[in-house]
Amino acid sequence: KIEKFVPPVRTLLGPGPSDVAPSVLEAMSRPLVGHLDPLFILMMDEIKSMLRAVMLTENEMTFPVSGTGSAGMEFCFVNLIEPGDEVLVGINGVFGRRMADVAERCGAKVTRVESEWGRIIEPAQIAAALETTNPKLVAIVHAETSTGALTPVEDISKIVHDAGALLLLDAVTSLGGCPVRVDDWQVDAIYSGTQKCLSCPPGLAPVSLSDRAMGVIRARSHGVQSWYLDVNLLANYWGEGARVYHHTAPISMNYALHEALRLVLEEGLENRWARHEANHNLLRAGLAEMGLGIASQEGHQLWQLNAVSIPEGTDEAAVRAALLNDHGIEVGPGLGPLAGKVWRIGLMGHSSSKENVNRVLAALKELL
Repeated sequence: KIEKFVPPVRTLLGPGPSDVAPSVLEAMSRPLVGHLDPLFILMMDEIKSMLRAVMLTENEMTFPVSGTGSAGMEFCFVNLIEPGDEVLVGINGVFGRRMADVAERCGAKVTRVESEWGRIIEPAQIAAALETTNPKLVAIVHAETSTGALTPVEDISKIVHDAGALLLLDAVTSLGGCPVRVDDWQVDAIYSGTQKCLSCPPGLAPVSLSDRAMGVIRARSHGVQSWYLDVNLLANYWGEGARVYHHTAPISMNYALHEALRLVLEEGLENRWARHEANHNLLRAGLAEMGLGIASQEGHQLWQLNAVSIPEGTDEAAVRAALLNDHGIEVGPGLGPLAGKVWRIGLMGHSSSKENVNRVLAALKELL
């Protein structure tokens, strides 16, 4: 006989997912309705409206793709890229590499602009690359989850648009935790995930496309290679007016996102950003007292994801295991070149609290 699975209670301070508010979990337990039910469609409109408010955009084509953040990444590329298009991708961690991989699978000719892991993509690097290339699209990871580095988007956006290209932004870890200003920064395509600073379970990918991006999509000479992620088809379900069946939307996940976005706006974006910044500063100060620092580039360190340098001679995996098993705290290991060199401590959304910072600092002090 297989017993019912009952997960332990953890404090999620890793790179995601983050803890979710009790009301978000409660929302997921509500009765199902059909995905074309008039009341569900009304809720879809509220989700779109709240997403626009959180992304600071007026883009009509703003909605959650059914799938995780990586589905949002694929959505943007498959709709904007045709075989043979040139794409410039900034790579300073795992997710820049993933964007380049996805673009190549769409048939794009990809130019990589690379920085050392933990450092940002400098605007000057993009400007230099644009002198010798003519890309249709420039793709940047705003907040690189694998390294804790926050690349400045506003400066890069002007350079990209002056070159006549579209700007695509990965905001999986940044949205809801630090400023993301889609319209002010003139971001043409953006995708995120629900499980980071929005503090909703993983399973949906908020996306937004500018009118400029939609014009490029409508002018395609080839059909979008993915039926499931084709925005022309999805627009008939998520757009205005009569809704046409496309796929069965994950009803309970949309309930959860509705509640999570409601909580974000109830707190207020500026207040939420300030909370993330304050808890990052509290963690930094506590780490400094133990002689520990943050590995990512000074002046460009993420508030919500902290790549903590591991002291020499420390068994980093043993410390992580003890945090999990003895203290009920999950933190993440380093990836790629940072494997074995950092712990990734996430302070995202509902997990970003003074209490959690003090808990993880006390546990690390005891274990080290």
